Amino acid sequence: MSVSVRIPTILRTYTGGQSEVTTEGATLAEVLDNLEASYTGIKARILDDNGDLRRFVNVYVGNEDVRFLENLATATPDNTQISVIPAVAGGC
Repeated sequence: MSVSVRIPTILRTYTGGQSEVTTEGATLAEVLDNLEASYTGIKARILDDNGDLRRFVNVYVGNEDVRFLENLATATPDNTQISVIPAVAGGC
């Protein structure tokens, strides 16, 4: 399944500055494995040491937050857009 992945500014150093890349995978886990094969080091910025999504990284398949779906087992249908969005904190 070919999908597009939107890359946040902070991770574009791994993709040579590209804001969106195309890869393959039937699930989010497969997509991340294939991203890592093409862009070494990016997966470690999205997943923690236990292989789970990092606490402050949100991932959407289409418009759905994968934390409310099947996390890394979330299906990634052909032509789906995946967005990786780091959480932003702030305040007084």
